[in-house]
Amino acid sequence: MITTPPELTQAQFRKLADIIHADSGIVINEAKRSLLVARINRRLRILDLQDFGAYCQKLDGADGAQERRHLLSAITTNVTAFFREPHHFDALSSEILKPLMADARAGKRVRFWSAACSSGEEPYSLAFTVLEALPEAARHDVLILASDVDPQMVRRAEEGLYAEDAVRVLGPERSQRFMVRRDDAYAVRDDVKAMLRFVELNLHAQWPFTGKFDVIFCRNVTIYFDGEARRRLWQRFAGQLNEGGTLFIGHSERVDGPAAELFELVGTTQYRRNAVPVQTTAS
Repeated sequence: MITTPPELTQAQFRKLADIIHADSGIVINEAKRSLLVARINRRLRILDLQDFGAYCQKLDGADGAQERRHLLSAITTNVTAFFREPHHFDALSSEILKPLMADARAGKRVRFWSAACSSGEEPYSLAFTVLEALPEAARHDVLILASDVDPQMVRRAEEGLYAEDAVRVLGPERSQRFMVRRDDAYAVRDDVKAMLRFVELNLHAQWPFTGKFDVIFCRNVTIYFDGEARRRLWQRFAGQLNEGGTLFIGHSERVDGPAAELFELVGTTQYRRNAVPVQTTAS
């Protein structure tokens, strides 16, 4: 028997789009309506719900907060690869890490943040680059925070298990040094994982830390935000970076708004935090 797929009314579309925007800053416009329908249809099947009206009621129900997390997971796009946009890692290796690794050897705290880590390729690429610069980094106060709004992605990243096709870009030397073969896949070595902490984190919400970072990666994320959310995030990153710290963003992004005076463009989508004080804004 052929079943007719449920229809999304305009009121339901607006309700769902408003929830997504309120929770994440992500803008869902009419051009993305079919994407929204396809992604939420999967939730309808999982939850055994008949239509979008029932799904909207669930979002308003007792377990609505938990389902809103699943909604964000369903709607977010996860496109990543090891050493994606390699010029950023080249800059890290050739310009940025030498003084930071000297700080680490001197007993100072060094912190990195992959702010939208997806399935983990970005923070692990960061870890590999750090270990190439300082093989004993794990014995120093060096830590990489890897966060994502999608709890499923955070679990996958923490597992650190990748198909052979995904690992091929690393080449044989890095693969042998940082990965171990596990059946038909590759797993990140435990001593590499020890340098990372994985957390579920919504960039649009409160951040559960106060310490500052030396390097932040947040690439190809703000392209999904509206202008206000994007400019607010740049401002918050500025407040979370040490003076002289580095922010890497996506190839089609640029720092704009009030935060622009807090950063200096020093490379291709590579910004250095300058000495201008940050005016704190509500998150």
